[in-house]
Amino acid sequence: MRDEVVLWVDAPRQTEIQLLKIWKRYAVRRGLVDPYRVVEERIMIKRTDCRSDGRGFAASAPGNRHMFMGSAVGGQNRPRIRENIGRTNICRSLPGMVVTFVCLLLLLLPVRTVRADDSDASDPTVLWDRSNLLGNMGGLRTILGKYGITFLLSETSEVLGNVTGGLRQGADYEGATIMALSLDTDKAFGWRGGTFYASALQIHGRGLTANNLYNLHVVSGFEAQRTTRLWELWFQQSFAGGKADVKIGQIGIDQEFIVSQGACLYVNAMMGWPVLPAADLYAGGPAFPLSSPAVRVRVQPDSSVTVLAGVFDDNPPGGPFDDDSQLRDAEASGTRFNMTTGALFIGEVQYAVNLPSTEGGGRSPGLPGTYKLGAWYDTAKFPDQRFTASGLSLANPEGDETARMDRNNFSIYGVADQVVWRETRGPRTVSAFARLMGAPPDRNLIDWSLNAGVNVTALLPGRSNDVCGIGYGWAHVSGNAADLDRDTSFYSGTPYPARGSEQFIEVTYQCQVAPWWIIQPDLQYIIEPGGGIENPFHPSKLVGNELVLGVRTIINF
Repeated sequence: MRDEVVLWVDAPRQTEIQLLKIWKRYAVRRGLVDPYRVVEERIMIKRTDCRSDGRGFAASAPGNRHMFMGSAVGGQNRPRIRENIGRTNICRSLPGMVVTFVCLLLLLLPVRTVRADDSDASDPTVLWDRSNLLGNMGGLRTILGKYGITFLLSETSEVLGNVTGGLRQGADYEGATIMALSLDTDKAFGWRGGTFYASALQIHGRGLTANNLYNLHVVSGFEAQRTTRLWELWFQQSFAGGKADVKIGQIGIDQEFIVSQGACLYVNAMMGWPVLPAADLYAGGPAFPLSSPAVRVRVQPDSSVTVLAGVFDDNPPGGPFDDDSQLRDAEASGTRFNMTTGALFIGEVQYAVNLPSTEGGGRSPGLPGTYKLGAWYDTAKFPDQRFTASGLSLANPEGDETARMDRNNFSIYGVADQVVWRETRGPRTVSAFARLMGAPPDRNLIDWSLNAGVNVTALLPGRSNDVCGIGYGWAHVSGNAADLDRDTSFYSGTPYPARGSEQFIEVTYQCQVAPWWIIQPDLQYIIEPGGGIENPFHPSKLVGNELVLGVRTIINF
C-alpha cells in the first residue's frame, strides 16, 4: 500500500499550480524523479478555512484561528469581565511552555539522512521542511492514515502586556494545548462519506483582559478560564458527491458561521467570534472554548454558492444570563450537554466570486472573494438593559432591581473577504475584509459591531508565506444601556459616565518560521475601554486607553 502525503493549505482556495510548486521543491530536495507524477499519486490536499469542513479533515480552530500545518488561527472568549481567571505563578503553572521548550530542543538533535527509496519517504528528513515538528513519528502517522485516522496536536503560547491604560499595567502568559482526532469511516470500515471528529483543550495561564484591561474586545482568542475540557465531538455525513452534508453532535458555532477568512490572521479574540454575540448571548454563545449539542446542514447547489443552517443549544453552561461561568458544574470539563435554556437558530448564505479555474494552471480569471449574509435567532429570554418588569428604570431606588425578561433575541450580519490586488507572477497579494452585525438595543449590551482590515501576503522578499495586517474593531454600546447610565447619574445625584463605543486597532505580522512553527508579534491599541467606564480604583476617572504589546507562537506537533 502506497504512502500518503498530507499537505495542509493556509488559504481556502490555494491554486493547484502553487501546490505543485510547493511539492516540486520538496520532491527535488528528496531526489524524486517525477515530482508531478508523485503529486497525482501520493498527495491528499486538505483545505482549512478556519474551520472543519466536509471537503476533508481540518482541525477546528479556536475562535476561528487555530493553526495546523501552517494556517492562521485564534479563537474566541467572551468579554465577561466578572469571570475571575485568577493569578498564577508563571514559572510553575505553564505545561504548554514546558512542552514547547522541550520540543524546541529537538532542533539541536541531528537529523538522519534518507535515500530517495526510503520506505518513510513521506517524512522529510530536514526538520524545517516537515509539515509538523514530530514528522511521521517513525511511521505511526502513515499507519494510522491507512485506517482513516488523523491525529493532530498543537500548542499555542503567548505573552501579552499593556504598557498604558487599564486598571493596572503588566504582562500575562496564556496558552492552549489542542488535540484533535479525525476518523474517515470509508477507510476505517467502508462507510462512505462519514467523518468522526473529536477535540480537547488544555487551557493554561491567565487572561490580560480580565485581570488588567476590562475592555469589550478581548485581546486574545485563547483567553479563557483554566481547565482541561472536551471541545467538539461530532459525526458528519456527506451526500450527493460532497454537495451536501449533515453534522450532528457537540459543535462550536464559531467554526463555520460568521467567519471572516481575513480576520483569522489577528490575535484579538473578536476578530474571530465577534464582540456582538460574545456580549449578547448566554455565556457568549457556543463558541471557543465552549460548544453545545447541535445539528448543522450544508448544501452547495453549485461551486459559487454555499448555504449553511444550524440549530444549537444557546447556553453551554446552563445557568442564568448573569451566571455564565465557563466552569459552571460539568461544563468545566465540557460535558454539560445542556439543552434546557433555549434554541439558537442560525442560517448563512455564502457566495464566492472568481473561483480558481480548472484550466490555465488553476489560476482564477479575476480577483477571488467571498461574500456572506446571515442571521441568528435565539428563543430564550434576555434581561432588558434598562427597565424592570414594572417598567421602572433599573437605577430607580423604588424599583425591585430585577430586569424585565424580554422574549427572544436576534441579529443580522454580513461578511466580505476580497483580494484587491495580486502580482501577475508572484506570491504577493493584498486583501481586505469587513464584517458588520446589528441587534436590538433593548435586550443587548452591544447593538452594533464592525471588524475590518487589510492583509498583505509576502510583503518582504523571500518571505512568501508571511502575512501582515492592520485591523480595526468597533463595538457600540446600545442606547438602552447608555440610558441606564444616565438614569444612574440622575437618581444618585452624582456624575456617572454614559457609555458610548469602544474601538481598537491591531497591527500584526505572522512569520512562518517553518511549516510547523509560527511566530507572531502583535500590537493593539484599545480606545475608550468598555465604551468609557469608570475605573473602580479611581472612580473620578475612566479606564484609560490601552496599548497592548505581545507575541504569539504556535507549534504543530
